[in-house]
Amino acid sequence: MYPKIHYPIQELNKIQQLIELGGSFIEHEILETVHFRDYQLPLYLLKVGAATPDKPALALTGGIHGLEKIGSQVILAYLESLLKQLSWDESLREELKQVQLYFLPAINPAGMIRKTRANGNGVDLMRNAPIDAETRVPLLLGGQRLTTRFPWYRGNRDNMEPEALALCKFVREKLMTAPFSMALDCHSGFGFNDQLWFPFAYSKEPIHHLPEVFALRNLLFETYPNHVYTFEPQSRVYTTHGDLWDYLYLEAQESQTMFLPLTMEMGSWQWIKKNPRQLVQLLGFFHPILPHRIRRVLRRHLTFIDFLKNAVRSYHNWLPSSQQRAHYELAALALWYDQNPAKDAD
Repeated sequence: MYPKIHYPIQELNKIQQLIELGGSFIEHEILETVHFRDYQLPLYLLKVGAATPDKPALALTGGIHGLEKIGSQVILAYLESLLKQLSWDESLREELKQVQLYFLPAINPAGMIRKTRANGNGVDLMRNAPIDAETRVPLLLGGQRLTTRFPWYRGNRDNMEPEALALCKFVREKLMTAPFSMALDCHSGFGFNDQLWFPFAYSKEPIHHLPEVFALRNLLFETYPNHVYTFEPQSRVYTTHGDLWDYLYLEAQESQTMFLPLTMEMGSWQWIKKNPRQLVQLLGFFHPILPHRIRRVLRRHLTFIDFLKNAVRSYHNWLPSSQQRAHYELAALALWYDQNPAKDAD
């Protein structure tokens, strides 16, 4: 057990509390220690359940952008609920022998202290991967190497940041070695609606596993027809350089591993619309300020995360067969990429 330390951000302190709460149901390690000012900040990796490495895996990640604290808090709220249920629910204990659950709730603790998107070196971790967009990207927003004084700074072309390297190492060792894996990266700050994005961010081309993503989308829509999410490729909204999930997805594809990363972008404009006073606070652009609204957001996404857990555990039951893949791909191309094969044939 690591010594308990009081940190200047509540998320790291909450992680320590949950490690104590989880007891034998939770394992933890520190992937990397970030040195920032006078602090030694741990990048915690938590695993819940007794599933072995031959089982499918789901990872929940948050806090890649330090301003977007609500993503970390949603993950921690789900983790706390899970640990408390494990204390009495024998069926859940059995279920978690069949799926590996990993949590990286605070990947950018220095950015949380600074209250910035970027890490302690001024680098936007989601623009830091060595991958360049194939299409034109929005000015600055798509990633830039001009200066750390502007947002979305990509960092050094040849050296990724320690937080990004730690995330990549985890994905390679824990997710790419599983028979099937998914990741959900929790963000906030874009639009009025909650978005679910899948790769690519660097290209407008469809991913290889488009039929599988379309099958997951259908599973969500059929199981929870009243859900709140817009589900689409990120490139329909905007493209970027340096996306870590694009980089890792392409690497997994080369090794013929089925790894499906999703990004959940919680629509903070809705919070601002309901409470315009948030605009006078730095975190108000990305985080609900009023306590009742924070509680509502923490409740809002737990059902979806539980859905993902169950979908990963039972992936054999919904992934399209080799015969179904072609049909699913045509439907997905028509839905997301404005490709109508019948029209093209004319």
